[in-house]
Amino acid sequence: MKRVLITGKNSYVGNSFADWVKDDPNFKVDKISLRDDTWKKHDFSIYDVVLHVAGIAHQKETKKNRESYYKVNRDLTVEVGRKAKNEGVNHFIFLSSMSVYGLETGVINKITPLKPKTNYGKSKLEAEEAISSLATSSFEIAILRPPMIYGANCKGNYTKLAKLAVKSCVFPAIENKRSMIFIDNFSEFIKRLINFNYVGLFFPQNADFVKTSEMVKIISETHGKKLLLTTFLNPFIKLFKIHTVNKVFGDLVYDKSLSTCIGTYNVKDFKTSIKLTENVEKIL
Repeated sequence: MKRVLITGKNSYVGNSFADWVKDDPNFKVDKISLRDDTWKKHDFSIYDVVLHVAGIAHQKETKKNRESYYKVNRDLTVEVGRKAKNEGVNHFIFLSSMSVYGLETGVINKITPLKPKTNYGKSKLEAEEAISSLATSSFEIAILRPPMIYGANCKGNYTKLAKLAVKSCVFPAIENKRSMIFIDNFSEFIKRLINFNYVGLFFPQNADFVKTSEMVKIISETHGKKLLLTTFLNPFIKLFKIHTVNKVFGDLVYDKSLSTCIGTYNVKDFKTSIKLTENVEKIL
């Protein structure tokens, strides 16, 4: 049996993973909050794995909240890692982000430089570097850099597009590719990671890249609505801010060769994942 401690009691990824393995007799999962100092009294020695998913994300960055990114995403990660190491935990899994590359468009491969632009991305990269320095043969570390995660009740850009899909009658038919990962696929990825004691740097993603217009159309159809995809609107897209256009219609993917190292973890295909997401989310 694998005894797993999830740090981040209200984490979407943490709670989704706990639910994913709740009926698996090979897993015993506990969750703790890091919002105050009571976690420091928790006994880590009984766990095989610490899944550290607590952090700050999905917030508008300001001068006032800048330091909180580093205190939570970097400093707290190191503090948890040290406690785990000192108390005999063998496997530490850290949830980082694609944001460590600082890219809005492009293909990420093994030689893509790390140049985060946001406090979120910078704090995650600094956490990666700090936690990696703690690694030993008896305290092994896995760092995950997922692309956009989506699923029922998940915060982020997916929800904004889903609302647009339901309200719109037409949508630009722009050819693009995005790396994304459905939460069930990500949970299965973490499960395999733990079962086989994988360590190192990982880039989980859905089996296929996502085209924004195709995704919006499937969302619309899931709600029984018809959406017309047209190239007529494409010239007008350039009138929007470059950042917004890149975020929605730009290409941003992981080279698929980065994501094949632990076998099959894509348990849901793309259309099924959208249906599962939309059947729960209240976006109207």
